[in-house]
Amino acid sequence: MRENSWPGNDSFSEFESLGSLLTDLSEVEEDLETPSYKGFRGRRRKAAFTLTMIWSGTIALHLFSWGIWVVIGLTTVVGIHALRIMLARPLPTPEPLAEADQADWPYVSLLVAAKNEEAVVGKLVKTLCNLDYPADRYELWVIDDSSTDRTPILLDQLAREYPQLKVLHRAAGAGGGKSGALNQVLPLTQGEILAVFDADAQVSQDLLKRVLPMFQRPQVGAVQVRKAIANAGANFLTRGQSIEMALDAFFQEQRIALGGIGELRGNGQFVRRLALERCGGWNEETITDDLDLTFRLHLDQWDIDFLAVPAVEEEGVTRSVALWHQRNRWAEGGYQRYLDYWRFLARNRRLSPRKTFDLFVFWLIQYILPTASVPDLLMAIARNSSPLLSPLASLTLMLSFMGMFVGLRRYQQPKLAATSVEAQADLDTSFWTRLSQSLQGTIYMFHWLVVVASTTARISVRPKRLKWIKTIHQGAEDEVWLDLPKQT
Repeated sequence: MRENSWPGNDSFSEFESLGSLLTDLSEVEEDLETPSYKGFRGRRRKAAFTLTMIWSGTIALHLFSWGIWVVIGLTTVVGIHALRIMLARPLPTPEPLAEADQADWPYVSLLVAAKNEEAVVGKLVKTLCNLDYPADRYELWVIDDSSTDRTPILLDQLAREYPQLKVLHRAAGAGGGKSGALNQVLPLTQGEILAVFDADAQVSQDLLKRVLPMFQRPQVGAVQVRKAIANAGANFLTRGQSIEMALDAFFQEQRIALGGIGELRGNGQFVRRLALERCGGWNEETITDDLDLTFRLHLDQWDIDFLAVPAVEEEGVTRSVALWHQRNRWAEGGYQRYLDYWRFLARNRRLSPRKTFDLFVFWLIQYILPTASVPDLLMAIARNSSPLLSPLASLTLMLSFMGMFVGLRRYQQPKLAATSVEAQADLDTSFWTRLSQSLQGTIYMFHWLVVVASTTARISVRPKRLKWIKTIHQGAEDEVWLDLPKQT
């Protein structure tokens, strides 16, 4: 699949001195009291400093006899949290909205940022305009971000057919990528709850009636709907992504059950307007708006909940090159948020102890461990010894495998089917099948080690303009249901 870049501005300096990092903690106190703060200044120097500390710290562990005890201590900390995760019981899901209370149902704004999506956006619009929800209680905004294919013509024709659909055409060079598109349409929306979907999303008709009751708890600022892969059977990569989604959903439910961090995943995210506005909208200085908003919501003391049923389906990438670009973007955006908001995290005035501990553990195993594995392996080769981080790496591998196995068991059930397509699938849920799938998923997930290790090194030494990379969606041949003229 080809990919298009959505260029953004480059207003911040990446060449500030490394020593200026130490002054961050003494900057204006009001910054730390502003939920909309977006600390994107000086990412390169922060990344270089962090990489230096990780590499030098890992080398030091090899050179001192007490290094193994540090590793054992970290492994124990992660192990305790891993055990709690595996034993946690997911929180109960509220009952769907009752038909008798339609007058009290919230008004919802559905948002889709589309750029060159003629292959899939028509089907999504048709689905979202026929949801099992009162037509006068929701609206659908599709933002055409200067598409060069037939997307604008398609959307204008659909707008004449569906009264809920409103189309915003952005001017060429508007900037900000997906975040810019969402921010531009935000003042035009009316919903108490805003939902964001990718153009290739496939949703069930009762989605709104199931997800909106989760906002009855006033502390919930956002809800992420479980994601599933629509073309999971295409090849090894899409099967791996399907297993990865089950793993991610399992961790989401378990972490939230423990009072930990729930995370947004872009497609299928629902956000309370009050929470979004307090956080300053979507950040146009990040390449992963969902992960960035996750941090700002938690730092503003909101909770993010998770809905397992029904899921939102999306296309998985089918080629290794597309997967590499996509995961590099995810890794860079996920890593950036720690660099951007480290002062909030260091002062720890906003996160609860449970969220802080949970965040530390997953920061350690998702980003620090892959980055530290490079000097660890080099030192092991130089000293003709075993990698010092092998106990922590082995525990992480085991946690991932068990999460896949339990996640597949939990979500590969007819009652948890994402859509009618998934419900009709012949799901083999036997023990041995799940075991085989978990092994395949483990092999597939090794790419994350390479992606994170290379990404943390690259952003530390090579300045880079912000750009938003979108995957080109192919759709299915039988989904072309409008006869549109070709653009010349």
